[in-house]
Amino acid sequence: MERTCSNGSLNISDVNKEVTLIGWVSKRRNLGSLVFIDLRDYTGITQVVFDELMEDKVKDVRNEFVLQVKGIVLERKDKNPKLKTGEIEVKANEVIIINKAKTTPMLIQDETDALEDTRLKYRYLDLRRNNLQNNLRLRHQVCMITRNHLSDEGFIEVETPILCKSTPEGARDYLVPSRLFKGNFYALPQSPQLYKQLLMIGGVEKYFQIARCFRDEDLRADRQPEFTQIDIEMSFVEEEDIWLMVEGLMKKIFKEIKGIDLKPFLRLPYDECIKRFGSDKPDLRFDLELNDITEIFNKTEFTIFKNIINSNGKINCIVAKDQAANYSRKDLDKLQDFVKIYNAKALSYLKYNNKEITGSIAKVISQDEKSQLIEKLKLENNDLVLIVAAEDNISNISLGALRNKLGHDLNLIDKEKFEFLWVTDFPMFEYSKEENRYVAAHHPFTSIKKEYEDKLFSDPASVYSRAYDLVLNGYELLSGSIRIHDQELQAKVFKAIGISEQEAKDRFGFFLEAFNYGTPPHGGVGIGLERLIMILAGTENIRDVVAFPKTASAADLMSEAPNKVDTIQLDELGIKLK
Repeated sequence: MERTCSNGSLNISDVNKEVTLIGWVSKRRNLGSLVFIDLRDYTGITQVVFDELMEDKVKDVRNEFVLQVKGIVLERKDKNPKLKTGEIEVKANEVIIINKAKTTPMLIQDETDALEDTRLKYRYLDLRRNNLQNNLRLRHQVCMITRNHLSDEGFIEVETPILCKSTPEGARDYLVPSRLFKGNFYALPQSPQLYKQLLMIGGVEKYFQIARCFRDEDLRADRQPEFTQIDIEMSFVEEEDIWLMVEGLMKKIFKEIKGIDLKPFLRLPYDECIKRFGSDKPDLRFDLELNDITEIFNKTEFTIFKNIINSNGKINCIVAKDQAANYSRKDLDKLQDFVKIYNAKALSYLKYNNKEITGSIAKVISQDEKSQLIEKLKLENNDLVLIVAAEDNISNISLGALRNKLGHDLNLIDKEKFEFLWVTDFPMFEYSKEENRYVAAHHPFTSIKKEYEDKLFSDPASVYSRAYDLVLNGYELLSGSIRIHDQELQAKVFKAIGISEQEAKDRFGFFLEAFNYGTPPHGGVGIGLERLIMILAGTENIRDVVAFPKTASAADLMSEAPNKVDTIQLDELGIKLK
């Protein structure tokens, strides 16, 4: 179809040019014998004027009709500084109605009042809004930068299978029944983990893929059942090589997208992150660090604190500077309810005013303990101290969550900042109460630090891995590790997490067989593309950066998936529903 230019490209230098535009009607206004139509395409909006000679041709036109308009560009008398094309308008002399539209179930504008369920059901209409269009173009731009940068660094892009062997260890697999091998199933990949390691064994050395991944797990605001990751693997490397490679990619992306020169990324061990921030993905855009005050209460007479210390628990606190007067008892009760979500039994508080401490536990702690708190926490007038005493890591984790909440509530976060953090030295294992065994904290192919190999069976809780995460503004942006390349060590790790030799062979036999043929040292990362785009786009909802997302219950409201299938299809697959 004839189209001389895009709707968002016209400006004052185009006055007196004849143009042909195509687009959707964004808005229609009648002013006497004149009709004004805002014509929208993916680049923007141009105002089109229809005089009395043309008025009848657009008398039935309403929002979302598709028009082709030919006319002359004129300088606007009433300029609109909010539009890129606000200095001009097009006086129409020809118009073709390409297609009509029903009244839409939602307003198609940047600030829509439509419920999210309505937006998801009519996603093809929602996608016409500028902010979603911009997000998709941002996503495309990041993918192109990534492909070009990694290609320049000697990586090659390789596609790995979507129909895979089920190797459950971690999240649940999405299963696909086989028609030809009845009773057998494929699994959709949770990641290309095994295949990318096989590529290293195959001598590829530098691989990447913008890979689709699938996990049947409970959802949240920054997670979808199907997602995309920038998957990278390298041979003959150590952690430093991978970190520098990733930092180079991030610097390239942020320079080209945001015009920002990123500073070198901070690095902190996992244990220090938990101790200082109560989280392994801390938001470093604000302070409010945790303080371990257990030692102050080593000789306390306060029964609750004494019992916690005697059971090897911790007493931690955060200090909200100059906030004591802003929190009423009702407000503090709400904060207590919040920490209980994270298994804390209570939140104690103290307020410091005029060199005096008051609060929920002020009468049950000694004057010496109060004095030590004032000195250690460097308390100043109107400071609020929030305390959680608990066993295990509950004190850290609950206060870490409260730290994030206060960061938002008190407007402590600079939303223009991008703070990257490498979290290193993760525990190799974590104990699963449901399975009554230790499981791999990352995955069972993660290598361990050499100095901990002799503790694999005697003290697995004290074993640290060569795993690392990259955190950006409180989001886990990527997870990665140096992989095990030694068959004997791999067998030991399987044994440590309760996977027998036969079970390992059944699950991973094809992979373990490859270890017999010269496996190179290797490692890599999987970068969450949607999370990266979400942060770059300045949204906290991952559905804003996915063209056709699922709901929090993994449903597609537009296509009505998942759906029931015909009995004939089930019979072909040898499946009978209970």
